[in-house]
Amino acid sequence: MPTKRPRVLLPSAAWVVLCAFLTCTGWVLSLLHQLSAVGYGVALLGGAIAAGIWWKRSGPESAGTYGVKKLRRRFRRSWPLGFLALATLTFLGGALHPPTNYDALAYRVPRMLNWLAEGQWHWVHTDFHRLNVRATGIEWVSTPLIAFAHTDRLLFLINTVAYLLIPGMVFSAFTRLGVRPRAAWYWMWLIPSGYCFLLQAGSIGNDLFGAVFALAALDFALRAKSSGKITDVWLACLAAALLTGGKTSNFPLLLPLGIALLPSLPLIRKKLIPTMAVGIMAAGASFLPTAALNLKYCNDWSGNSVEQATFLRGGAVLHVTQNTALLLTQNFVPPVFPLADAWNKAILKIIPAERVKKLEASFETGGAHLALGEMVVEEDAGLGFGVSIMLLLAFIGTRFTKPATDQEAVALRLGYHRGEILAAAPRFRRYRGAILLSAVISLLPYMAASGSSTAARLLTPYYCLIVPALLLRQSGDWIKRNAWWRWTGWAVFLLAVGMVIISPARPLWPARTILSKFDASNNRILKRAESVYSVYAKRSEGFAPVLELLPADATVVGLLSFDDPETSLWRPFGHRRIRHVVSTDTADDMARRGIKYLLINTEFLAAHTGRTLEQWLAANHAELIRTIPLTLRASRGPVDWALAKPGPAGTKGL
Repeated sequence: MPTKRPRVLLPSAAWVVLCAFLTCTGWVLSLLHQLSAVGYGVALLGGAIAAGIWWKRSGPESAGTYGVKKLRRRFRRSWPLGFLALATLTFLGGALHPPTNYDALAYRVPRMLNWLAEGQWHWVHTDFHRLNVRATGIEWVSTPLIAFAHTDRLLFLINTVAYLLIPGMVFSAFTRLGVRPRAAWYWMWLIPSGYCFLLQAGSIGNDLFGAVFALAALDFALRAKSSGKITDVWLACLAAALLTGGKTSNFPLLLPLGIALLPSLPLIRKKLIPTMAVGIMAAGASFLPTAALNLKYCNDWSGNSVEQATFLRGGAVLHVTQNTALLLTQNFVPPVFPLADAWNKAILKIIPAERVKKLEASFETGGAHLALGEMVVEEDAGLGFGVSIMLLLAFIGTRFTKPATDQEAVALRLGYHRGEILAAAPRFRRYRGAILLSAVISLLPYMAASGSSTAARLLTPYYCLIVPALLLRQSGDWIKRNAWWRWTGWAVFLLAVGMVIISPARPLWPARTILSKFDASNNRILKRAESVYSVYAKRSEGFAPVLELLPADATVVGLLSFDDPETSLWRPFGHRRIRHVVSTDTADDMARRGIKYLLINTEFLAAHTGRTLEQWLAANHAELIRTIPLTLRASRGPVDWALAKPGPAGTKGL
């Protein structure tokens, strides 16, 4: 038994409980048809009262010390100061710029707006099934902000809070896995400079959101073993549930988290009834409700059957080898890569034509061709060049030294008395080895099945569970002897600062103003840069030209499209309702749903139905108002959108 029980890590525990509460609240309010600002106000008031009662009874004894003086002393040191600079810059980027994350603008924010308009979760009538089948984790945490503020400008704060929690949880989890405290201290500040964390800290992407819960679940599971406290078990279970609620690709991580929690399961018998209540809350916070709804509406709990995703196409060996290549290239590519075009042409000459053909049938185009961009952006960022190089240097540099784990420190960390140290250390090594090995094994389901082109980003929650295996031999003495490693770390911080400043999604320099002063007509790189910054700057208001054409009474607008950032069509939130239209809908269908104006993606219409715009309008007796070219993706270029008035009720589509 432990000689001293550690106190709860209050910030991460509070974040886990809050997110689980908001997720369950969203589902409950949906069941009651009360998903609104009023419903959330009542629920949050009740939650605040319950939290106040808990705090009065046990909070002061459970909290750590987070005084101003302590924080001031901490951030006087150079590495914490580097993290503070990054956190400040990411906050500024999120505060100064509107959201630009493509997936969020295409389906995560619109699905929340659909729910609020309906007063409950509902299955959206659409060809774009991500609105329905995808996990709802970050959405249920975001919905109250939209309900109260009627804007998406505050949603970045969710990832900002998550980002600030990373250092403390990294140090706690890494040291509990046997990484020397001095080495873990450096890595707790260095890990957040990984581009997948850094570029999403001011964003509304959902990979960082899930990564924090993976780290929290591991930390609380390891804490439960040393503390003997059932509350740590509960927190680990809630965090693991939220991890699955974030993305289905996170499911395999339940293996290492379950192994970490296994020694603490006997604690459940002492608190069986409260544990059952926590289990119900965990089920509500997990992917389980979405899985049940997917099963009801499309007979597939995962939703892959209606998404027609690049998943489980082709052989496992093909996927594993290609995903491995994607991870290596995407994590080690320099943050700015002017040779991207030359690389993309050369790689297609290197890969045999027969393999390219197989890859194109099993992967998205970028993944099949190992394509790279001129700059790392949040949509495809993994740990990135800086942190990946540091990990490689640390692993190679310490490979031939003795393991850094001190037996006495490990045993005391587990809560054993000094007389039990020799027996505890081997037991700990087996326990730690099982966790770290299972974390690597958990990669295999994704690697063997996924055909996504953004492997490095999608595996964001996996990194913090795998990285400790590379650091077990690194000690504070090794770091002290090798000043070059510390200087390299500072170079990584400087690279990270540069990445935040030049990020196309949230630039902290006058990018468009400066680029406009150069003649980009004869320079491909400048022309590409100008295009990328311009598209990102306009993405949050991508449909503004359409809104200018709509009359004030157009409170319901139909949308025939697929995977387009429709959020701007809803603005101002609460004023207009966007209803998706499928290609088989008739004029009667649209009239019944109150649609008087219809916006059509002509490229999608031609690809999905084989008809031209003119043919579809004639078949449905619809009137064309205007065609508007819109550039919503830099890689795609301008696409024609048609604004039309549906035919009168009673018209039958051909």
